Amino acid sequence: MEEMEEELKCPVCGSFYREPIILPCSHNLCQACARNILVQTPESESPQSRRASGSGVSDYDYLDLDKMSLYSEADSGYGSYGGFASAPTTPCQKSPNGVRVFPPAMPPPATHLSPALAPVPRNSCITCPQCHRSLILDDRGLRGFPKNRVLEGVIDRYQQSKAAALKCQLCEKAPKEATVMCEQCDVFYCDPCRLRCHPPRGPLAKHRLVPPAQGRVSRRLSPRKVSTCTDHELENHSMYCVQCKMPVCYQCLEEGKHSSHEVKALGAMWKLHKSQLSQALNGLSDRAKEAKEFLVQLRNMVQQIQENSVEFEACLVAQCDALIDALNRRKAQLLARVNKEHEHKLKVVRDQISHCTVKLRQTTGLMEYCLEVIKENDPSGFLQISDALIRRVHLTEDQWGKGTLTPRMTTDFDLSLDNSPLLQSIHQLDFVQVKASSPVPATPILQLEECCTHNNSATLSWKQPPLSTVPADGYILELDDGNGGQFREVYVGKETMCTVDGLHFNSTYNARVKAFNKTGVSPYSKTLVLQTSEDTDSEEQTLPFPVPSERLPLRRMSPFSSTLNLQPSFPGRSYFDFRSSPHQLSLHSSLQSLNAPVAWFAFDPGSAHSDIILSNDNLTVTCSSYDDRVVLGKTGFSKGVHYWELTVDRYDNHPDPAFGVARMDVMKDVMLGKDDKAWAMYVDNNRSWFMHNNSHTNRTEGGIAKGATIGVLLDLNRKNLTFFINDEQQGPIAFDNVEGLFFPAVSLNRNVQVTLHTGLPVPDFYSSRASIA
Repeated sequence: MEEMEEELKCPVCGSFYREPIILPCSHNLCQACARNILVQTPESESPQSRRASGSGVSDYDYLDLDKMSLYSEADSGYGSYGGFASAPTTPCQKSPNGVRVFPPAMPPPATHLSPALAPVPRNSCITCPQCHRSLILDDRGLRGFPKNRVLEGVIDRYQQSKAAALKCQLCEKAPKEATVMCEQCDVFYCDPCRLRCHPPRGPLAKHRLVPPAQGRVSRRLSPRKVSTCTDHELENHSMYCVQCKMPVCYQCLEEGKHSSHEVKALGAMWKLHKSQLSQALNGLSDRAKEAKEFLVQLRNMVQQIQENSVEFEACLVAQCDALIDALNRRKAQLLARVNKEHEHKLKVVRDQISHCTVKLRQTTGLMEYCLEVIKENDPSGFLQISDALIRRVHLTEDQWGKGTLTPRMTTDFDLSLDNSPLLQSIHQLDFVQVKASSPVPATPILQLEECCTHNNSATLSWKQPPLSTVPADGYILELDDGNGGQFREVYVGKETMCTVDGLHFNSTYNARVKAFNKTGVSPYSKTLVLQTSEDTDSEEQTLPFPVPSERLPLRRMSPFSSTLNLQPSFPGRSYFDFRSSPHQLSLHSSLQSLNAPVAWFAFDPGSAHSDIILSNDNLTVTCSSYDDRVVLGKTGFSKGVHYWELTVDRYDNHPDPAFGVARMDVMKDVMLGKDDKAWAMYVDNNRSWFMHNNSHTNRTEGGIAKGATIGVLLDLNRKNLTFFINDEQQGPIAFDNVEGLFFPAVSLNRNVQVTLHTGLPVPDFYSSRASIA
């Protein structure tokens, strides 16, 4: 009820309405306040003069606000009319509700009549203080406005509900507070008196007991006043004019302006409008409920903002402290270098001082000795030693002349600290990005009809939900390692289809995808379970719903594969079976195993050095440079036994190409084996060496020429690497303890051209030796 109080107060005086009247704009005013804000208008704008001129106007003509009212966008109140001799010049005042009002144009005449009956100035105008619409009063003045009886009743009930509590009427001494009222007995009772004097049995059981406040309202309310017609004050309202939307009396229908209008029964329209108001209130009630929930959310946001602010400040302080600590550590390191340089300079200078001191002492001794020899008068004795002394003097002089008297160290420190990049970085230190308020994308949907497996490759396709309105900047595809391990990202980009090559044979993988934009990432899609083939040497069976040829999928190599990127021409037959559950989708591929699996692959132009030249469907390779350049195969191996060969098509000027395996990030501009990412055999026309991390081992006689065949056998079950030349093993096992993901690799220059041969079985002698072992 307290929240309703503002609806019950006059916008002019700020108090509860007293004898409220209804303006044509549907706003209310106290009758006394309406008199106070009347303004007299020029004679030419009066209703009588308008009627005399023949213009058809109603009793309440709204005036042109631009011409007649001082109200404008710059003035939030309403004012008297300007440009007329009768317009008041007294400054406006403000009501308690903040509405600007003007004093009357002339003091009201002394009268003993009520405000409703007191005469108003002729040609008066009133402006609504809420919507600022102005209208001219007719001869009836304020009596022409209907009284708001409903509003009076609401104010009466509200004021009574705020009054003091009612007392029991049957307590003999100190009356207690009443708890109920009997409508039939018209008596207020406290609980003890109700049980004693008004027991709930017999005839009293049928009496209706109500709360005291409700009983007080029903008891004190006077009989409802019957509303009378404003045009015919002796007639009561009996009908409702649909066109004018107002109650009318019988006389209005007979001779008034409503005679030709559509009218309906007052009671029926009363019930209809009550029903419409109730329905409108239901919608407003829902909005009010939402507003309350929104306010609770805002208050929670205030608390969350304070907590996030404290957390963010702590994080910022920690980050700045970490930068300061790092700067202090670097400062200590730089000071240590300065101290080291300082000690080095002092040592060099002190050593030179010591050396020069010794040499000067020797030189001074030689000089003194020579002077004493010169003093001797024995010619023969002098001549016996003079030649030697002369040579010693010249030799000593030459020793002093070879930069001996030049300082070996300067006093300046040849260290210059360039702190400008760091200062610039500090000045540019700022928050990277403020979190956007837009939502994250919807969860992508994996399209089973376009997902398939082929040998050890899998093609996955996905899309955004049909009703999604939030755009995605890209997608992140993740696979596990085939052994139920952690998921890893295998693709990040805008495409909605991707082929992952090089999965383990006969392995089960889980795949999932999520979308992202500047705001964040979406939840993961359902997990797709897929099974790779058991064997690569079988016929191929495609899905009944193949991937459309016009949608060429992206190809990505798996970081945990056993073999990567099988050739599409490799024969194989796959049978697919779809299974679904609430949390997983399943794509199964099973193959009929005939022989041991072998891998078909070619060289990878995407990862090769720019000087590499590929031909013959990327199976033949040479180089345009005289320096060694590296090229890798498309297939990577992490388990199993794999064998491939390379034939020498051209061999000029006895170069030394290298063959072996390497990691994906091997150096591409040096010979294979120069870094720790490659294991290789390099060979010339006479002999070969094994090389890893620039370490050369196991020199073996026997080289290559045009037409020679080099075989590479990678046994990841035994973790070793062996080389062959012309079907003969070249040296011992080249490398042991090789683990991880390896790609076939070759390094060569422009004097060599080789061709790759894949899909080869393991040599028989090695298979038999492995079975014996």
